[in-house]
Amino acid sequence: MKVLITGHKGYIGTIMTPMLLKHGHELHGIDSDLYRECTFGNNGLPQISETIKDVRDIEVEDLRGFDAVIHLAALSNDPLGDLNPEITHEINYKATIRTAEIAKKAGVNKFLFSSSCSYYGASGENLIDESAKCNPVTPYGVSKVESENALKELADDNFAPTFLRSATAYGMSPRLRFDLVLNNLVAWAVTTGKVYLKSDGSPWRPIVHIADISRAFISVLHAPLDEVRNMAFNVGLSDENYQIRDLAEIVKETVPDCKVSFATDAGPDKRCYRVDCSFLPKTLPEFKPEWNARKGAHELYEAYSRYGLELEEFEGAKYKRIDHIKMLIDSGKLSPDLRWQK
Repeated sequence: MKVLITGHKGYIGTIMTPMLLKHGHELHGIDSDLYRECTFGNNGLPQISETIKDVRDIEVEDLRGFDAVIHLAALSNDPLGDLNPEITHEINYKATIRTAEIAKKAGVNKFLFSSSCSYYGASGENLIDESAKCNPVTPYGVSKVESENALKELADDNFAPTFLRSATAYGMSPRLRFDLVLNNLVAWAVTTGKVYLKSDGSPWRPIVHIADISRAFISVLHAPLDEVRNMAFNVGLSDENYQIRDLAEIVKETVPDCKVSFATDAGPDKRCYRVDCSFLPKTLPEFKPEWNARKGAHELYEAYSRYGLELEEFEGAKYKRIDHIKMLIDSGKLSPDLRWQK
């Protein structure tokens, strides 16, 4: 299958791309490469045919001849979304819908949208499935809800949008994100000896490894059109819902000689949800997740130790996405609307 993947140079894209290649798919990537200075480790990025372009600038010729689009490109964390909600809306919503409209016009059949369990936002402690009401609490979450609603209107017999609502991601990647809860807790433990919690640890969160997110996308890609048209799938495992303090204990048991520590202003996080992820494997048996939190914590611990991660790196402008973007803007490399300056 000929597949175009947006955001192929990002946190998930750099893991998904080689997995797609192993399945024999012909790939082309589109990415603005905002984090070109943030590659972690020494393994480099997977090499595919690519166009370095802002997703807001995609044209019909960029999409002609493809069977499917996997749309990962977005501003992908809450602090970055809060930095400029209008830009978040422009990139995460307007550019998504425009890309889908162009894809449909170009004759693409499948549009796999990287949505999020942030769709549910503040939903409490009850286990919820895909029929649950949306309750986003951040510009990022709102952008996912609005995108899903608009994409549904584009569906027809020849064009099938699918919404993959991934749980909170974790796991190693060349474009590693340290703002994600398990990645962050292990990083604090390795560099300081403290599993540092910035909330009171009570909120619930479903988590999923980025390789399993990639497996979910691949299972949708391989499914018949009628089985995935306008379908939403929670991506993760129902057993992998944790309170943050439980994740902290897993990290404590993984990283030697560390202890759990709370920030002085630690309080409850309004983002709290538990997600039922049973529908995807029931519908598409090809999807077989392989990771859990304990295995993921060990992977992260080994990688951070191997590469000598330091606190100043993941809490500073080198890897912290909000600080890195601010640094690029302040240096004149990026405009305030997040376009590269020539």
